[in-house]
Amino acid sequence: MVKLAIIIVMILLLLIPVSMIKSIITERESQNELVTEHVSSKWADKQEIKGPILTIPVSFQTIDKEGQLFNYEKNWYILPDQLNIKGDVSSKSLEKSIYEVIVYGSIIELDGHFDLKKNLNEPQIKEIHYDNAFLTIGVSDLKGIKNQLKLHWNDEAILAQPGSQIQGVVKKGVTVPVKIQQGENYNFKLKMDLQGSQNLSFIPLGATTNVDITSNWTAPSFVGNFLPDNREISSEGFTASWKVLQLNRNFPQEWLDDRANNHQLYMDQSRFGMDLIVPLDDYQKAMRSSKYGIMTIALTFLIFFLVEIMNKTRIHPLQYAMVGLALCLFYILLVSISEHSNFNFAFGISSVGIIGMISLYSLTLFKNKKLSLMLSLILIGIYCFLFTTLQMVDYALLLGGIGLTIILGATMFYTRKINWYQLQIDTN
Repeated sequence: MVKLAIIIVMILLLLIPVSMIKSIITERESQNELVTEHVSSKWADKQEIKGPILTIPVSFQTIDKEGQLFNYEKNWYILPDQLNIKGDVSSKSLEKSIYEVIVYGSIIELDGHFDLKKNLNEPQIKEIHYDNAFLTIGVSDLKGIKNQLKLHWNDEAILAQPGSQIQGVVKKGVTVPVKIQQGENYNFKLKMDLQGSQNLSFIPLGATTNVDITSNWTAPSFVGNFLPDNREISSEGFTASWKVLQLNRNFPQEWLDDRANNHQLYMDQSRFGMDLIVPLDDYQKAMRSSKYGIMTIALTFLIFFLVEIMNKTRIHPLQYAMVGLALCLFYILLVSISEHSNFNFAFGISSVGIIGMISLYSLTLFKNKKLSLMLSLILIGIYCFLFTTLQMVDYALLLGGIGLTIILGATMFYTRKINWYQLQIDTN
């Protein structure tokens, strides 16, 4: 019982290096995130498409308290009646030092139409400046635009100008001056070569907004306020389509300047799109494997303890400690090797090295080749079980629970005939 108590204390003490290893994994993961942010800032960051928004300046005239005429202007914002967005997104990886960053290039096509049969029913209107109207198309990171933007406005092709003139509604984007007349319908079309990283999202500004995306990325995460109505994910990529009506969001199709702030908030809340992420990267797998450290150490010590009892062999606590440190070393090897190769290869090399080290060490301790071979097979089973659990995302907890139950059941079966009250180990 004293030996068993010592082993339990040693297991608890070995949680200290395991915790330190987790800190190292977290530090390396943070470094990876910093590199990702740095590369993304140079390539292009997350992209959000907002627009087009038609803006028409309106002059107002009123009489102040002193009876004098007072002139002021507001912007009249009009959203498209139909907005269609088609995107072909091609992901690629960029390497910086030992890190890999996922970025993308895309071809985004926007088309739709505006119905200008609307009337602005506001008092004190002096003049509506249709001749000064302009379109604004929001792009969250302008570095990602890789072609000259040319808007087709009915039969006219108009080059876009840099910057947003309505930063209260669209912080970053391009502006296109357009010629309009009241009561007419105007079709628009725009093709954009846009690159970005990690995320691509859209704001549903049309009375009816249709978005169709095709990509070669095989692990998309659909995020935002709307999920795709249809989606197909395969080993070659994915396709997804959304349809959003104006009734599905909390802002109107037209408004004046004094209401822009509230509508800007509701626009941001209606954002939707997808993240191009690695579903379970190497650092996440390494962190998950380290959480099984207590299980690996406890099971290995249990094997050594049972060998002590059933083979009447004495193993010194210091020898337990060296085996425990070897098990902890596995996680350091796993992280360091996986940074220079793929995770599966790193796991194989690390597990073979540690299993071989402990098995050879046990030959001297056990003085029995069969027991050392049995230990090797059990360690192989433990690491195979751990590897299988790490590969599963949705069923990892289920598999882990079933596996631990089987292990406990097997231990109870093989120790059922041991008389713990009459246990004695040969000290010679």
